[in-house]
Amino acid sequence: MSAYLKLDHIGKTFTRGMATTEVLRDIRLTIDKGEYVSIIGHSGCGKSTLLNLIAGLTETTVGGVLLENKEVTGPGPDRAVVFQNHSLLPWLTVYDNVKLAVNKVFKNKSRAERHDWIMENLNLVQMAHAKDKRPGEISGGMKQRVGIARALAMEPKILLLDEPFGALDALTRAHLQDQMMDIHSRLGNTMIMITHDVDEAVLLSDRIVMMTNGPAATIGEVLDVPLERPRKRIELASDRTYLKCREAVLKFLYERHRFVEAA
Repeated sequence: MSAYLKLDHIGKTFTRGMATTEVLRDIRLTIDKGEYVSIIGHSGCGKSTLLNLIAGLTETTVGGVLLENKEVTGPGPDRAVVFQNHSLLPWLTVYDNVKLAVNKVFKNKSRAERHDWIMENLNLVQMAHAKDKRPGEISGGMKQRVGIARALAMEPKILLLDEPFGALDALTRAHLQDQMMDIHSRLGNTMIMITHDVDEAVLLSDRIVMMTNGPAATIGEVLDVPLERPRKRIELASDRTYLKCREAVLKFLYERHRFVEAA
């Protein structure tokens, strides 16, 4: 049985003028349908570049990205991205920001069907009550929820999350993490998330991909997170498996930090 998503010996090099920088080298990874995978590593290790390659926003230099055995050659609605910056259009309402994506992907649905689908996704992130507000009238956490609703409304095969909670305060971040776990449980989406937050990675993920330092970064370790779902953060705070996973990621990142200092 072939992998749902396969990163097949990926390498990425950027060239500017006479300077060439190898960002990623020989990235090999398979991800199953419905998995939640986090990518973690120090700044400059190519995490966002890797996400952009999966999204089709950047072309690989060598190797390829295969989704259901088809090579990714550009962006498409089967891969939706949620950025750290919500990227909402400020002149449109919450409803219309989601509608923009729905109209693009579901042109064959009736107006009533599209309306129901928009509201279903706003309800999923608890934002239906603010459907007539504009981004400037809602909080940062609410904006990010709308961004998630917009991405989910495209019914993507893979949801790509680029530090989606990084700019939020701790309480808002915790609330959105809980919502994301609930959404993943209900929809069974395949999710790939970039994060700098070790606790976030362990809480949300089935596996954590740990990147070596750049340039020419690659996958250093992949950690399975054998915690049963649903997960409750308060109970996990003292859970031995949770703490063991957390320690393993911290140890990897600390060793990489020492390696950089020694160099």
